[in-house]
Amino acid sequence: MKQQGVTLIQVLFAVGLLSLLTQLGTSAYSKMSHDLQQQAVAESLAQALRATRSEALLRNQVVMLQALEGDWSKGWQMLPEQGEAPLLREYSVKGGIRVIGNQPVARRVRFSGLGAPLREGGAFQAGTLLICGVPGQERLYQVRLSASGRVSLSHAPPKRPLCDGGVS
Repeated sequence: MKQQGVTLIQVLFAVGLLSLLTQLGTSAYSKMSHDLQQQAVAESLAQALRATRSEALLRNQVVMLQALEGDWSKGWQMLPEQGEAPLLREYSVKGGIRVIGNQPVARRVRFSGLGAPLREGGAFQAGTLLICGVPGQERLYQVRLSASGRVSLSHAPPKRPLCDGGVS
C-alpha cells in the first residue's frame, strides 16, 4: 500500500524551520527599521537647519530652531526670535531616536538675517548634533553646523562620547 501525506516528524521539522526563519527575519527587520528611522531624523534635522537659515535670509531677521522642551530627541520648532511671533514649523521625533547636541547647539540654533549662526552674545556659532543609534549599532549620523552657516550631514564612527552618555 502506497502512503500519501507527510509524517509528524516532517511537519515538526517544517514548523521548527519556519519559526527559526521568522525569528531571524524579525530581528533583521527591526534593525533595518531603526536604521531607516535614524536616517530620516538626521535628514529632517539637517533640512530643518537649512530651512531655518533660508527663512532668516528671506525675512532678514533672526530666526531660530529650538529643541522641543529643551530636548532634540523630542523634536524641534522653527520660529522668529522677535516678539510674539507665530510658529513657522514643528517636527516631533518618534521611535525613540536619541538626538544630542554639543554645548553650542545643546538647545537651539539662531540664524541672523544674513544667514550666519549666532550665539547668545552675537558671536558666530558652530556645533554638531549627533543622531545616536542603539548600543551595538554601526550607524551614527552627524549634523554639523559651520560658523558660516553651512549644514552638512555625515556618518561618524559609532563610538562618540555624547552618545555614550559622556560630555563633549
